[in-house]
Amino acid sequence: MDAVEEIKSRLFIEDVIGQYVLLKRAGRNFKGLSPFNSEKTPSFIVSPEKQIWHDFSSGKGGNIFSFVMEMEGLDFKGALELLARKAGVELSQYSGSGGDLSRQKERLYLLLDKAAKFYQVQLKASKSALDYLIKERKFSKTTVLKFRLGYSPNTGDALLRYLEKAGFSVKEMRDAGVVTKNYQQPNDMFRGRLMVPLTDTQGRVVGFTARILDGSSSSKYVNTPQTLLYDKSRQVYGLDLAKVVIRKTGYVIVCEGNLDVIASSQADVEQVVATAGTAMTSQQLKLISSLTKDVRLAFDQDMAGQTATERAIVLASQADINLSVISTGGFKDPDELIRKDISAWQKAVDEPTYALDWLVDAYSKQLNLQSVLGKRKFTDAILPIVSKLSDPVEKDHYLSYIAELIKTAKEALVSKADSMSKKDRPMITRSRRTNFDQTPKEVVEQTKAQDHLIALAVFKPFLRHYLDPITPQMLTSPEAGETLGKLKTLSVDMPDDKLKNSSDYAKMLVLLFEAVYTELDETELDYEARLLQGRLIVKYVKQQKNVLSKALSEAGQDNSQQLLKQAKELDDLLRYQKEV
Repeated sequence: MDAVEEIKSRLFIEDVIGQYVLLKRAGRNFKGLSPFNSEKTPSFIVSPEKQIWHDFSSGKGGNIFSFVMEMEGLDFKGALELLARKAGVELSQYSGSGGDLSRQKERLYLLLDKAAKFYQVQLKASKSALDYLIKERKFSKTTVLKFRLGYSPNTGDALLRYLEKAGFSVKEMRDAGVVTKNYQQPNDMFRGRLMVPLTDTQGRVVGFTARILDGSSSSKYVNTPQTLLYDKSRQVYGLDLAKVVIRKTGYVIVCEGNLDVIASSQADVEQVVATAGTAMTSQQLKLISSLTKDVRLAFDQDMAGQTATERAIVLASQADINLSVISTGGFKDPDELIRKDISAWQKAVDEPTYALDWLVDAYSKQLNLQSVLGKRKFTDAILPIVSKLSDPVEKDHYLSYIAELIKTAKEALVSKADSMSKKDRPMITRSRRTNFDQTPKEVVEQTKAQDHLIALAVFKPFLRHYLDPITPQMLTSPEAGETLGKLKTLSVDMPDDKLKNSSDYAKMLVLLFEAVYTELDETELDYEARLLQGRLIVKYVKQQKNVLSKALSEAGQDNSQQLLKQAKELDDLLRYQKEV
């Protein structure tokens, strides 16, 4: 038995999912409200018998691992590690040559957790650190405990000696980033500083941010260096504590500083996280967007903050994220605004400005848009972003708005934007799947249509002829394509019992059929299959024609005939569907 099967055998899927979704018994299954969409009628089903779940409102489904990946924003490895801890499974027993690395990581996690506890104890003994947190920052004792804030004594080796007594080697301390070597002697990395533990999405300590307290000339903040556990480019502070509230509210606030997060959380605005430094990375944005597509930036109100916001706009435009900016008025950061007026911060959070509107306004105030030089600098800054907008209506809106704003012909802006777009255009490798040009809503609808049609074909062999014109290219997942291929090898009277249990995807199809189609007669099922087939074909033809249209506009004489042939084949496919 491998690690995956061992974990499945120890955990009940309804217990794990029940920690995120309120489930109620419905016959052999459990039902609840979708955690992915707002709904009043439960459409989320969990099958203990099949060890799978399916959400009919979003078309998502799978096993215990895919659910945790969705809810926690983890990859498979992260979900495996989380569920292994829940199940009490030691992954190193299954990891072969990777066992040493797994054990090394576990030692570092344990070491950093003990270091955090050590700093917490030291905080109680430091009047200056407590005064800074309680009197100056106005943090409550509950908040200090919630975020595990601590203090590193200025003795030079206090933590080192503590960890040695706990059984850790100096090498392990250096690997964890809490001890360094000065003048050939190992010493504590952090001394005389406020300690803020940095955690991963599962709440495990991976490093620290340390803030100076005595006003010396030393760096204000010092972070853990790159380690086996800590990667600055991927670190999102506070995400482990905020993720539940992010899913509940549907949006996330991204600040620049860790103390901004703590202050906001204490002010009952808990869906807030921070980047490790000003600049947001694509890895951080990807991690955040796994929980929500509504991202609201609240960086410091200085030039560095504006530059970081501008970079984030470019990243968000490439990731289908609705990015907006929260204004803190005349205050330099959220923490300062919160200390002055909590209600003003709460109001600012509810009234963000769409990021591109914010950027246009910011540059309008900084540049002289009446001068030629000002117009050039303004368009140099704004048009690269506008040219990357995927929505043609939105793109046209901003081109028209900017043209009016700087009193320039729209055609000139279009020409400059096209020039910038071609200069930056990457080489594109087309996916075998067809959903690269679709919106998330279209992908959901296509997925639902394919799953329903395949489910009907699995249970009702007389409907399998509706799969004849369907190809893997029309589907949104490899699992659907694989099941389609298996069904096409079966005749209308061949048994399919093995297929029903061949994979988690096949089990999900069984769950779907039982929930939706068991009460319909053959005439109704035939009508439903015909509608689903038509929906898939129409979506595929529409999408492929958009692709061909773009390709034809850029194709040379040699390629045009081949593209026109493909367009005719699409017309034939659509005509076939209408004749069925």
